[in-house]
Amino acid sequence: MKNQKTSLKTGNEMVAEAAKMIDFHFMGYYPITPSTEIAELIDAMKARGEVSTVMLPADGEHGAAGACFGASTGGARVLNATSANGLLYSMEQLPVQAGTRMPMVLNLVTRSVSGPLDIRCDHSDLMFALQTGWIILLASTPQAVYDLNIIAVKLGEHPKVRLPVMVVSDGFFTSHQRQEVQIFENKSDVQSFLGVRQNPFTTLDPRNPVTLGPYMNDPDLINNKYQLHEAHEEAAKVFEVLTKEYFELSGRFYPALETYEMEGAESALFVLNSAAETTKDAVDAMRKEGKKVGVLKPLLLRPFPTEALKVATQHLKSIVIAERSDSPGSIGGPMSHEVKSVLYSDHHCDIKALSRIFGLGGKDFNEDDARSLLEEGLRVIGDEVGIPSFGFFGTDRGNPKTTPQEVLPRLSPAQVNESFVQVNASLIPGTQRHVLEVSIPEAALLATKSKRIAPGHGACPGCGIFSGLDQFFKGIEGDVVVLYHTGCAMVVTTDYPFSAHRVTYLHNLFQNGAPTLSGLVEAFHEKKRRGEIGVGVDITFVMITGDGGMDIGMGPTIGTALRNHAMIILEYDNQGYMNTGGQLSYTTPYGKQTSTSHLGKNSFGKRFHHKDTAQIMAATGISYVFTAVESRGMDLVKKAAKAQWYARNKGLVYGKILVSCPLNWGSEERMGRDILEQAVNSCFFPIYEIEEGKTKLSYVPEVENKKISISEWLKMMGKSKHLLLPENVEFLVALQTEIDRRWEQLKAKDAHPLL
Repeated sequence: MKNQKTSLKTGNEMVAEAAKMIDFHFMGYYPITPSTEIAELIDAMKARGEVSTVMLPADGEHGAAGACFGASTGGARVLNATSANGLLYSMEQLPVQAGTRMPMVLNLVTRSVSGPLDIRCDHSDLMFALQTGWIILLASTPQAVYDLNIIAVKLGEHPKVRLPVMVVSDGFFTSHQRQEVQIFENKSDVQSFLGVRQNPFTTLDPRNPVTLGPYMNDPDLINNKYQLHEAHEEAAKVFEVLTKEYFELSGRFYPALETYEMEGAESALFVLNSAAETTKDAVDAMRKEGKKVGVLKPLLLRPFPTEALKVATQHLKSIVIAERSDSPGSIGGPMSHEVKSVLYSDHHCDIKALSRIFGLGGKDFNEDDARSLLEEGLRVIGDEVGIPSFGFFGTDRGNPKTTPQEVLPRLSPAQVNESFVQVNASLIPGTQRHVLEVSIPEAALLATKSKRIAPGHGACPGCGIFSGLDQFFKGIEGDVVVLYHTGCAMVVTTDYPFSAHRVTYLHNLFQNGAPTLSGLVEAFHEKKRRGEIGVGVDITFVMITGDGGMDIGMGPTIGTALRNHAMIILEYDNQGYMNTGGQLSYTTPYGKQTSTSHLGKNSFGKRFHHKDTAQIMAATGISYVFTAVESRGMDLVKKAAKAQWYARNKGLVYGKILVSCPLNWGSEERMGRDILEQAVNSCFFPIYEIEEGKTKLSYVPEVENKKISISEWLKMMGKSKHLLLPENVEFLVALQTEIDRRWEQLKAKDAHPLL
């Protein structure tokens, strides 16, 4: 055994500790709870000079998976981490990685797949991974997370295997649980165990060119899949050898199938990951009572430990298969079918098998729950009637008395039809462009307009999202249907069974908000055409995006713009992925410190400039694009009124509002308005509009004698102040130069009759 030190670590921290030992060449990632911490921790290690891993913050999980695949083809050791819908978004890439036999390690921190959205643990994401061709290892404790990440590298790279490996731990139960662990003191011990990656080929050797991923037609593909099958069979053998080697290195052994108190057991609970650890406590208590029960916990899920399961179940009279996922319409989840097929193939049809679905959406599973399932297994041995072979455990069907009640009154027709804003449109002679004149009342009267978002949301103190949205909706007349994609604005307003929305609200994920709403828009107009909706009915459709939604969602949004649907897309810019804890987004300013762009001797905040989403959307040729800030409410109200007119008469509209986010900025809550104004006066966030292709500046700080340098704004931004240090002058100059370039371009467009 090599020297190890004792520590207290969580599962996510142990992934990072393993990564420090392995020192991967490359990590592509995208933040999603509860796996996000992994990238944050490794990025901090890089800032301190503890690893040299290249960290690539992709624009979505699909892109992250592609980047990882690309790096692996060059013979690099590669790491990724994701959860739930992030896994599903990357799913297309995973069979490519396995089918082309490219080793890497992916940490899946399990979480319920939405919808509805739930960030807590179940195994619905893991079950989608079973058909990808990846080796799957299950880590039920923080210690196992560490050890299996190290084993995964050597297993996947073995010349008889050459497959990507997934290390799966339970979200929050394992990822955030702190336990006593053992960590190798010397990186060299792990490096010696792993050896140097042996690559039969690489895409980085021009003198030996290869064709990777060719078009493969009948009858060749079946041969490829057979080779993949053979690789998994070899992986089972190699895993057995490697775990013995690792035992000599660490003193810890990981069998393909862990058996607990199975000697003399009459019934056992087959269960994955952290719930198995809880079940062991229940078994201990029941064994003291003379009850013959045990636990079966697989560590190797792909390839499935078929032979080990046959041996372990030889003397059982019953087995309860407990799953944190379901296959709707099937009698049992995926594990039930796998286990039963093994029993039947081994002529164990006399073993009575029960399937139970438990713990979905993070519902706790305690020792009493485990005991209840084990007791069911014992009762079925005695031929007790009325025990179904399949069922859900721990559900509450509810009743009319528990139906969520309407807490706030919906908007009345009179409130919906309140008329505060008027828009008059006229054509510019000789052109197809319009001039819009907007009339709005004084702010005091405008403040009396009925709110579409009610008080009672759970946003952070100082958050500017809802004051910004409230001002925007004051410029919108009539009925509204809103779609929010995942983000702060969605999460804090719809904590079931409550909602802060007084209008019809729809949710979909980051990448699909715009297409989802476009489908609803087209259905609305078609139903009106058919007479299924009254002629006089009119609805303004608004999508609310933010928290990096115009990174992962940019492609579908551009497609929606090109199709020119009659709707408004409004982005609240808080300059980060605040929904997942303040990671860098593509709207984050250059050089800013975030939880995935740390400061240190080998790291300097964000390394690329902020994305100009307004200009990107303007390039699609849509009728109206605008920018605004939360602190200039009357300007925002007028632009909202224009946005509604253009959406009704011309097509898609895109707006971007800068909102205060003290948590992300590292500033005092009371400074929000001042920071927004300085962002405008420094021209970091210019406010303007582009009507039918013509740019018009809404505010020119030079004219008002308020123009300031970017340094003046950064003084107020706690997480960007390091740019003002003398040693960072080149980065400050780079940021100022880019802001000046963009501002001069805007002024030139404003002055040009066609731009």
